[in-house]
Amino acid sequence: MSLKGKRIGFGLTGSHCTYDEVFPEIEKLVNEGAEVIPIVTSTVQNTETRFGKGDDWVERIEKLTGNHVVDTIVKAEPLGPKLPLDCMVIAPLTGNSMSKMANALTDSPVLMAAKATMRNHRPVVVAISTNDALGLNGVNLMRLMAAKDIYFVPYGQDNPTGKPSSMVARMSMIRDTIISALEREQIQPVIVERFKDDLA
Repeated sequence: MSLKGKRIGFGLTGSHCTYDEVFPEIEKLVNEGAEVIPIVTSTVQNTETRFGKGDDWVERIEKLTGNHVVDTIVKAEPLGPKLPLDCMVIAPLTGNSMSKMANALTDSPVLMAAKATMRNHRPVVVAISTNDALGLNGVNLMRLMAAKDIYFVPYGQDNPTGKPSSMVARMSMIRDTIISALEREQIQPVIVERFKDDLA
C-alpha cells in the first residue's frame, strides 16, 4: 500500500528527547506523498530543553509538512466530523498523555485529534516513550493495547539497567505500522529489542 494522497494527522507530545528520531519519519511520509497535518501539545510549543526550543520544533514541523500546526482543542475537533483523517499518529506518546488517553481524558489538541479519529473508526497509531511503562503506567498501556482502533509501533526497553521501567517505540517502524493499521492489522511483534542493532 502507498501512502500517497493519504491524510495523516501527526501528533507530538512532550518527550523531547525522541524528536530527532521522529522527524525523519515525518519526512518519509511527506516524501511518499501523504498530506501530513501536524498537531502539538502546549508542552511541545512552550518548553525549552537541552533538546531545543518549542518554537523551533513547531517551525521545523510546519516547514517539513507545509501545514500550520493544530495547536488548540478547538482546531483539532473538526478532524473528526468535518475534516476526517485517514490515520492519526501520536509519536512520541508520553506516559502522561498515554494515561489520559487510556482514561478518556481529552485535554490537549493531540488527544482531541485522536478522539475525533476514533469517533470515525479510523486507526490511531501510537509510538510510546515513557519512563513508567513497566511501572504505574503499565495498566494504562495494557488498556490501550486492548482498545479498538489503536495500533502500536513496536516498542521495547530502551535502558533496562538504568531505567528498567522505561519503554520506547522503535520510531523507524512508524510507516510500516501505519500501513498495517490502515489494513486493520497490528504489526507484529509488538514487543521488540529497542536497540537490537546495538546488542553484542
